[in-house]
Amino acid sequence: MTVPVDLNYKSFGQGPPLIILHGLFGMLDNWQTLARRLAADFTVYIVDQRNHGRSPHAEPHDYPTLAEDLRHFMETHWIYRAHLLGHSMGGKTVMQFAFEYPDMVDHLVVADIAPAGYPRRHDFIFEALFAVPLDRIESRNEAKAILERYLDEPAIVQFLLKNLARQPDGTFRWKFNLPVLYKYYDAIIGPVEGEPFEGPTLFIKGGASDHITEAHLPQIERLFPHSRLEVMEGVGHWVHAEQPDRFLQLVQAFLPKG
Repeated sequence: MTVPVDLNYKSFGQGPPLIILHGLFGMLDNWQTLARRLAADFTVYIVDQRNHGRSPHAEPHDYPTLAEDLRHFMETHWIYRAHLLGHSMGGKTVMQFAFEYPDMVDHLVVADIAPAGYPRRHDFIFEALFAVPLDRIESRNEAKAILERYLDEPAIVQFLLKNLARQPDGTFRWKFNLPVLYKYYDAIIGPVEGEPFEGPTLFIKGGASDHITEAHLPQIERLFPHSRLEVMEGVGHWVHAEQPDRFLQLVQAFLPKG
């Protein structure tokens, strides 16, 4: 039996609980602006998943374990039922949780991910991250220059650099647990399965993203029979970051207030 960890979090607002989970290499800070906007209608909890942000580093890193962390978080905070929103890896965590603990889920929002398995898309990112000599670099700019040799998208470089932290001895560390995420990468990109979740579910797809395709729809409809799909045209995988106003509109229209 995996031992759950105590997840780092921030909370905002008052109202029905809404818990938001970030994706791979992310952290709760990525969602802070949207969380504050949703806090007019909900008590919003943004959470660092294990091996990310300020949450503990621990093995294993697979979806049954991440779901168990979420159950532990809810019980620790006396949350018996909540709306759940997850992006990418976080989307798979909330789907796994909904399969295992359907009575604890009110409405479910899954941002640009299907319950399917995926090919290895992040190997070049891992290669870039492992190339940064954390014990020898003396500035963030040095790390940035190394990442830019491997990664040609400035937005990804900036996203990753948010995880670079200076330690008291002057050396740097990644906030995420890079070796463990690499070790469990096949589990992270693997499918989630379970008894169909009968609750109301919203999938939000980036129109320019291939993380949800026509081929995924039968599986989505089988596992989430009361789901619907909204497509944000002209948007990639980072639906909430690229068009936050439109993303917020979709979420607010779907979730009941009170």
